[in-house]
Amino acid sequence: MNDLTLKNYISEPIHRNKVEFWAATTIFVFALFSLALGGSPNRYQFNEAGIVYNYYEHYFFPQLFRYLLLYLVFLFANFVLVPKLLRKQSLWLNIFLTLLTFVAVGLFVGILDTYTKGYLFARFESADQTYDYIFQQSYHYAFWLLLMLGLYTGIKFSGMYLLSNSTSIESKYNIITRDVLTAFIAWMVSVFLLLILNIGEEITIVWGLISISALIIYCYSFYSLLPKALHKKKPFRYYAIISALILIVSYLPVAFLMMLLFQDEDSAFGVSFFNVVFHMFITVPATWFLFKRHLKGNAELYVLKEELGKSNANLDFLRSQINPHFLFNALNTLYGTALQENSERTAQGIQMLGDMMRFMLHENLQQKILLSREIEYMRNFIDLQTLRTSASPNISIETKIQDVVTDKFIAPMLLIPFVENAFKHGISLKHKSWIRITLHVSGDKLYFDVYNSIHAKQEQDPEKDKSGVGLVNVKQRLGHLYPGKHELMIRETAEEYFVHLTLQL
Repeated sequence: MNDLTLKNYISEPIHRNKVEFWAATTIFVFALFSLALGGSPNRYQFNEAGIVYNYYEHYFFPQLFRYLLLYLVFLFANFVLVPKLLRKQSLWLNIFLTLLTFVAVGLFVGILDTYTKGYLFARFESADQTYDYIFQQSYHYAFWLLLMLGLYTGIKFSGMYLLSNSTSIESKYNIITRDVLTAFIAWMVSVFLLLILNIGEEITIVWGLISISALIIYCYSFYSLLPKALHKKKPFRYYAIISALILIVSYLPVAFLMMLLFQDEDSAFGVSFFNVVFHMFITVPATWFLFKRHLKGNAELYVLKEELGKSNANLDFLRSQINPHFLFNALNTLYGTALQENSERTAQGIQMLGDMMRFMLHENLQQKILLSREIEYMRNFIDLQTLRTSASPNISIETKIQDVVTDKFIAPMLLIPFVENAFKHGISLKHKSWIRITLHVSGDKLYFDVYNSIHAKQEQDPEKDKSGVGLVNVKQRLGHLYPGKHELMIRETAEEYFVHLTLQL
């Protein structure tokens, strides 16, 4: 589960209900499938008792109704009774319904067992004794089911609590991570399923021992032993030797524990030996592999975060350099226009500047904008500059900019620096100057050309030896935002400066 799915599962009952419903339905279907393919496990008892055995009467149909009964009781208890009991909604009524449900389960299971365990009628002196025994066992079974439902509810809600608070738990206990909590909950559920399916006491004990031992080995290795091993010359050998010593030392204590459970010395030592071999050849190598993959993932994540941080910082810095540059150029243009005392032109220039400032404030901070808005900004910039140069017959400004009506997107302020550079270096009020700008879009490709004349700067010009930040920044932004999706050509002669940009939108 990813984090979003996990949060939905914990916080939304409808998500939990869907998961539990389909899990129960899947188990029910597999039970029916195994019933259809299975044999006759109680045939031997009937033959031994001298009773004629009928597969459908003495096994198939009783088991079919038993599985259906368990399935329906689980749905009713889990989705109706338990939620109301936890909310203390009509508490006494729902307690009564819970007890009544399991009394009914005991009754129906007892009725079904009179068919599946019909051979017992030959072992008791009377039919009444047989019925008493069968129904006593059925009510013991119903009580056991009630305990199992309580165990399942406890596992479910304790698991949800642990997972929903895994961040705070991990902050206090570094070894208890979400992965460890998830594995522990999976262990509890697996043991519960073995109990509910009545697989067998020995199998359940062995699985419980091996799985919980694997979890303990994983936790200790992952958060203590393996970090120490990394500082050794041969980390895997050190890790394998220490793990082997720990498993060998645990052999006798585990064997004595198994003797208490199995009451069989040979079985106890055999299980303990299997436990050592299993973990040495399965758990220990698997934990090493998972730890190395974890380290690799952390290293890759660190590099990605570093690169992402640098990229964002570079882009933000580039934008912070570009925006004031254009604003001050525009203000200088308005200042020159105002000196000519032409109020109409000044008003027009102020309106253009207002449009440009709105663009920079509202759209320049977005990742992508409509190409039509970038073109509109560029036209405002050209018109604003034309106010300053229109009175000079030696200056020629030609534009052929295609109107883009389709929803094409581009990074903001990507084309303007080339135009700004052309006006900055290509215009002279004393010498013949020209600027030619063309832009058109074909399919998903944008073609952009800027020609401008070049004039030698005067010695007293403060920017004579400055190359400016505009073109440097736009080259960096193109590399960041359109890697492998752009072609930039810049050519310069003694009299002319030429820029050609092809961009994959």
